[in-house]
Amino acid sequence: MFTIISERDNNMNFIDKVSIKEIIKDLELEVVYMPDNKEYYVYSQDVNRPGLQYAGYFEHFAYDRIQIIGRAEYNYFSYIDAERREDVLDKLFSYEIPALIVTRGLEVNPDVIKYAKKYGRIILSTKRNTTRFINRLSNYLDDRMAPHTTLHGVLVDVYGIGVLIKGESSIGKSETALELVQRGHRLVADDAVEIRRLDESVLLGQSPELLRHFLEIRGIGIIDVRSLYGAGAVKNSKTIDLVVHLEAWNEDKYYDRLGLDKEFEEILEVSVEKLVVPVKPGRNTAMIIEVAAMNFRQKGMGYDAAQEFTKKLSQLIDTKKC
Repeated sequence: MFTIISERDNNMNFIDKVSIKEIIKDLELEVVYMPDNKEYYVYSQDVNRPGLQYAGYFEHFAYDRIQIIGRAEYNYFSYIDAERREDVLDKLFSYEIPALIVTRGLEVNPDVIKYAKKYGRIILSTKRNTTRFINRLSNYLDDRMAPHTTLHGVLVDVYGIGVLIKGESSIGKSETALELVQRGHRLVADDAVEIRRLDESVLLGQSPELLRHFLEIRGIGIIDVRSLYGAGAVKNSKTIDLVVHLEAWNEDKYYDRLGLDKEFEEILEVSVEKLVVPVKPGRNTAMIIEVAAMNFRQKGMGYDAAQEFTKKLSQLIDTKKC
């Protein structure tokens, strides 16, 4: 029997624009022309190579994207006669393009700069290969504009499975993470976990810069996990595969004993499998999370122990009936 119980995270945030000045700084671009006293932004994560526009076709022109000029567009446009070039450039820059970037260190011709100045558009340059630069720019925009949120919890890498440990304050999340580190696993984030949705189903978690590699243990204080246990005990980021919710043991509550019930938590509109682990004296929570990670990995490889047990039990009952 499978029960799906969804818990929704409503604290989803979006960055709907990125400053062109930030892109110039972060991607180390050269400014060929930029109008003064005005902020420019890009609102789309996609980019466009305006080869069709250079040929004079402006239907369905994705002008809201950053425009990339590579060697193919550059060489083609060089063969066009001067009058035709003027018409195309005038129309191209009449659209509110965020910026035009010329790759491979190609020289920007004076007529291009002329019409950029006329309409107040930005022209940038890079020496990088066109394909590699597009990949880098796309990854940069995807990362900057991805939906994101910050959750209270601890993120650890256990046997390659990103486990987000949640629960009420003082339930023992950090102490469990410390024991997992001592068992050879890696800490990603303690207390605050910054989460980004990289595509439709991938969640990437990391620690805020200020808290990175630090762990708070009540009675001791703040410890630096990397200094105490070495660089192999920490990791800067990890995909979130499993949520483990720690809660105080409640004698009146039913806890799944077979593992047939499935519960999910929704984070940034992505459903992540969730386990509720009751905590009480005598239970080794770190060991339970280790087993949960191994079991999760095994299910991902096609073997589900709970289903296998149920199947064998059904076969035994059917045999006795006969």
